Amino acid sequence: MNEETFNLSLRKFLKKVGVSSQNEIEKAVAQALADKSISGNEKFPATMTLEVAGIKLNVKFEGTIELE
Repeated sequence: MNEETFNLSLRKFLKKVGVSSQNEIEKAVAQALADKSISGNEKFPATMTLEVAGIKLNVKFEGTIELE
């Protein structure tokens, strides 16, 4: 295994996931605010699942997204 290749590809993947996830959440919150289905002071439980089939990895991360 080439450690440098592995680390670079892992960082690239995680950056893509982080940026894309944030964009999707921001769009969903903006739409919910526009639709007035939320007031803007909520806290939302959130989960994310990471799956890498080739190494049988399936991990769930939980947290809270707070708007105020």
